Amino acid sequence: MQRVVVERHYPRTGPALAWLRRGGQNPPLQHWSARMIAPLILLAALWFLLCRELSGEWSVNEQYNYGWFVPFLVLFLFWLRWEDRPDPEVRSRRSETANNRRALVAGLIAVSALLIILPLRLFEIGNPEWRPLGWIHAASVATLTLLYIWSAGGLPWLRHFAFPVLFIFVAVPWVTSIEVPIIQGLMRMVAAVAAETVMLFGIPAQLEGNLIRVSNGLVGINEACSGVRSLQTALMIGLLVGELKRLPILRRAVLVAGAISIAISANFCRAVFLVWIAAKKNISEINNWHDIAGYTIVALVVVGTLIFATLLGRKNRSVAVAAGVSPANVEGLPPARLPLHRRGQESEVRGQRFLLPTSYFVVALCWIVAVDLGANLWYRAHERNLVAATRWNVQWPVTAANFREIKINEEVRRTLRFDQGRGASWTWPTASSPEASYPANSKKVACLLYLFRWTAGRNSALLANLHRPDVCLPATGWKQMADTGVRNYPTANSFALPFRHFEFRRGTPGNSRQEIAHAFYCLSEDRVASPSSARSELLQMAGAPANWTRNERIRQVLEGRRHLGQQVMEVVFVSREQIPAPDAESRLGELVREVVRAKPESQSPEM
Repeated sequence: MQRVVVERHYPRTGPALAWLRRGGQNPPLQHWSARMIAPLILLAALWFLLCRELSGEWSVNEQYNYGWFVPFLVLFLFWLRWEDRPDPEVRSRRSETANNRRALVAGLIAVSALLIILPLRLFEIGNPEWRPLGWIHAASVATLTLLYIWSAGGLPWLRHFAFPVLFIFVAVPWVTSIEVPIIQGLMRMVAAVAAETVMLFGIPAQLEGNLIRVSNGLVGINEACSGVRSLQTALMIGLLVGELKRLPILRRAVLVAGAISIAISANFCRAVFLVWIAAKKNISEINNWHDIAGYTIVALVVVGTLIFATLLGRKNRSVAVAAGVSPANVEGLPPARLPLHRRGQESEVRGQRFLLPTSYFVVALCWIVAVDLGANLWYRAHERNLVAATRWNVQWPVTAANFREIKINEEVRRTLRFDQGRGASWTWPTASSPEASYPANSKKVACLLYLFRWTAGRNSALLANLHRPDVCLPATGWKQMADTGVRNYPTANSFALPFRHFEFRRGTPGNSRQEIAHAFYCLSEDRVASPSSARSELLQMAGAPANWTRNERIRQVLEGRRHLGQQVMEVVFVSREQIPAPDAESRLGELVREVVRAKPESQSPEM
């Protein structure tokens, strides 16, 4: 009786007691530990590399901030599964041919998963934010982990530990082709439901796409308000709670669906609440309540999911592994849940042949190290002809007329992933010099200046070319009228910056609301090709915007082009009157000489 009590209160002692009851036939624990050092180091390296690549998205995208917790949850869930693991599979000598065939198939899969790491690493260095790479990387690591688990314990262990290993996929960012339609659909749906609901409460509202017009202005339903963040969090929480409760697969699916329903319903309530705040108080009040409402949704999802899981688990209560349990209840449990004195003692103990040779793991670990070194050497070999460019920053004209900071939209931050960014605007009289051809009574010109900085390594070299006037302004209603090409503008420090000049118009010509804009775009690389090097076939960054095509990304890798640090400066002159292109360029030349300054290598840009 005392033995049963010990097993009840101290389940970790179960394997030791079982080994004593079987006469000490198990391999000593020290022997197991020695044989497991190499595979544990290999698996730790694989998982570390995976989390390192995924952490870039976890850091810059609020939708995936929860990803930082997922690796620790994977370890916790694996530990819980380890506590009640089943006996390893017994592989009979009579089925040696079948065992060899399965081992051959598993070996081919393992070799394929290891070989794919080489091209995967090359593309990850050149295109860190390309989301399909995350799914391929996670699939490779999960496959290798599950294959090792299968080799150690057979199918019982594979089924038992599959969920903790596959749980990492909830932290892998969705591919854009799937995420964007979901976000857009949710934004339209949330906006429509919120507009109809507030009108039921007597608040006039008009739906304009993803915008809701109320008496105090426009309320935008952006990506954060679409509910995709709460949807992804609900998916993770539903799967996690279902695993902790050890619910059957069907009930886990019902639990996940319930968690998602709670998240979507709560998000509708948040949108209605924010629209009501904007209508009854002020548009600016939304910022004070937006984050609070978002955290409230997460709390509701957690509490609601726990309550729902408790209701689902009433009919699936596990019988405690203890003495005095009724046989009817014990028979329904899996072997890992039974008391040790009821588990099959006739099973053969796993021997040496179930452990793979240590040399296999040493070779695989050497391959991982060689791949990482080789991928970096590939890019370094293509960077031999690059030289450091002059580093510069902007001395902001804070004393200019009507100078004010421009708040950069969170969606822009999430898209561009810049490390530092700043925007400002001020006004200038149109006649900046005696030779300017503007009338003396002409209106003032608004000047907007944006400066973005990307440090090396965190993103693709194509990303900085995404925020260009010919890409962003047409999306906000401007029509491009001219592209006068690239011209170098000298600074006050004996170096010049290349700017591309675009001209835009918004509104009907001759209308009092017509606006003219001259936009200048400069992309400065921290390291540039020396004059003696051959010109890259890749489209020059100052010449054309990146199309983000698969071929363009492949070309990045083949040419060994990775992100070595970049800086973008954009200047836009906006006026209601026509500004001749030469005068706009003259104005830019004056601005560049006034605000652009060379800086020491160790100094950070002034943002």
